[in-house]
Amino acid sequence: MSNSIDYFALVVQFLVAAGFVVTTMIATHLIGPKRKTADKLENFECGIEAQGNARLPFSIKYFLVAILFVMFDVEVIFMYPWAVNFKALGQIGFIEMLLFIGTLLLGFVYIIKKGALKWN
Repeated sequence: MSNSIDYFALVVQFLVAAGFVVTTMIATHLIGPKRKTADKLENFECGIEAQGNARLPFSIKYFLVAILFVMFDVEVIFMYPWAVNFKALGQIGFIEMLLFIGTLLLGFVYIIKKGALKWN
């Protein structure tokens, strides 16, 4: 059984954290400089003056490759605990990992067949 007193420390910690955030935001707003000039409000990027429109469309292939990289990279993270516990998991763990890798390879073959990684 749990009482409301058990959650008191959690509530206090939440209130302290929220109070710190609010206090910091108010203090930086009050203390910070307030001189806004045209030069300060102008966009600045790497010391190079802006040229043209920053909202030019570019190929979706960049996003697709990035998402596929993250997807297959995250799958490697799931393989690490398996490798650490390889002996403890035994033959069943090995078969499960073969099924997991097989599913990944099936997905990779599907991506290749669809031409998702082809640059034209």
